[in-house]
Amino acid sequence: MRTSLVLLSARLLDPVTGEFLPQTALAAVDGRISALGDDREMRALADASTTVVDLKGAVVTPGLVDGHIHPVSGAELTHGLDLSGCTDVDAVRAALAGAVRDLSPGAWLHGWGLDPNVFGDRPVRTAPFDAVLDGVPALLLLFDAHSMLASRRALELAGVDGPRTFDQATAEVVCDADGRPTGLLLEDAACELVERVAPQPTRAERLDRLAAALRAMAATGLTGGHVMDANGDSLDFFAELDQAGRLPLRLRVAPWCQPGTDADGVRALVEGQGRGGRLWRTAGVKIFMDGTVDNGTAWLEQPDCHGESRHAFWPDPEEYTRIVGELHRAGVPTATHAIGDAAVRHVLDAVEKARASGGRGVRHRVEHIETVPDDTLRRFAELGVVASMQPTHCCDFTRADHSDNWSRRLGEPRASRAWRCRDLHDSGAVVVLGSDWPIAPYPPLGVMAGARHRRPTRDLSLPPHGPDQALSALEALRGMTVNAAYAAGEEHEAGRIAVGHRADLTVLAADPLTVPATELADVPVLLTVVDGEPTHRAAQV
Repeated sequence: MRTSLVLLSARLLDPVTGEFLPQTALAAVDGRISALGDDREMRALADASTTVVDLKGAVVTPGLVDGHIHPVSGAELTHGLDLSGCTDVDAVRAALAGAVRDLSPGAWLHGWGLDPNVFGDRPVRTAPFDAVLDGVPALLLLFDAHSMLASRRALELAGVDGPRTFDQATAEVVCDADGRPTGLLLEDAACELVERVAPQPTRAERLDRLAAALRAMAATGLTGGHVMDANGDSLDFFAELDQAGRLPLRLRVAPWCQPGTDADGVRALVEGQGRGGRLWRTAGVKIFMDGTVDNGTAWLEQPDCHGESRHAFWPDPEEYTRIVGELHRAGVPTATHAIGDAAVRHVLDAVEKARASGGRGVRHRVEHIETVPDDTLRRFAELGVVASMQPTHCCDFTRADHSDNWSRRLGEPRASRAWRCRDLHDSGAVVVLGSDWPIAPYPPLGVMAGARHRRPTRDLSLPPHGPDQALSALEALRGMTVNAAYAAGEEHEAGRIAVGHRADLTVLAADPLTVPATELADVPVLLTVVDGEPTHRAAQV
């Protein structure tokens, strides 16, 4: 068999031990690491068709994997006006005014990344922007992607003039005391009322945007991602890119199961498991147990300071429990979005009940876990439930002094139990790290850095939020290598540099275990390899 890749003069880092392997070179055949040795031995395995790269002492890690991404929806949602850098209402208003000046008559304005903290203590609504958006149909996605602001013209075009009821229990067209919409739409069902009347990009445009986003991910060192949706034609997009050789990441895809899914729908989810190609496959099911703290749709054991976040996403939480049990018995792992303490507890209860019927080898996950009490921690390890977390959400959307929207809503002591990565790790849970892109940036070095320093990315001189919950450099690396492989049931073939394992590799200009946390995000990515083929190669390599 042909040796497709040889890497020479490398420092091969083992994320299990935190040490460098004694070998300094590797070879890959058919997408797998076929040999480890010294430069002379590996060079002898190459022929004229082999890609041979002299790394000159660069550090090679197992391929970095994002434990929670939304590439298709992210590629669509991040097309438009980026509001993520706005820190107050005036900045948002100025950004909107500039975009409006460039709009064609009748065109829609799309914005994304809006942080509710810009409103301070005032309600999140479109009124502060009415003058700028007069007559302009606009949709402004909040950073959590669970809510958006619609301008008066957009609501008018969609025929939304009052409250609605939805199958999603936490979905809402937020209205004032007189029953008039404020512009705030909570959860997908409410957002879709307006989104469906906005102009849609062509299929070709959507495919090209996705391909560009995936290429950009590869350039940051990502070799794979756990995709937490498969809506619409997402699977067809992955298949098309894969067949054309345009898929630069290995993707594990979990389709959604929404409230109201009937027996036929659950059966279809089970039967769809394993669909895929060379670099992607469907594995698992994504379910929502609640919304978000910031928009008052999380499920908390005690309401937030506004009396909100009191309900589950499922009108009947026991129906969720029944479906988890059915999927468990079919051998299908679940990944449940659960942010509030009541939501997390219910998911763990559901898994415990499912495991009582057998099938203990099915690895379920909880996504986000933003606030949990002490008595919940140990249950992750006891039930074999993976803790999938996004530390940069804590870094960039909360503050050490708890003056941010998330912390104010929760109040003490819950605001002090933010993103308990350390406590979950120490309790024995397998902690997987990710970005939840497009909610937060996807570069994996930034995710690992955030898990270590827990400081706002915009200003690393600011104090950390919950420094006692920081992970070590090695623990953070494991969160995007061996632990990600374990969560996917792939520890026998991924997450380490070993003969027989996948040749998915990330090459860095410095050792991620010794670079200070506040400098890690800036370490150059020299080479990214997926299935034995380079997907990104820096000019100097």
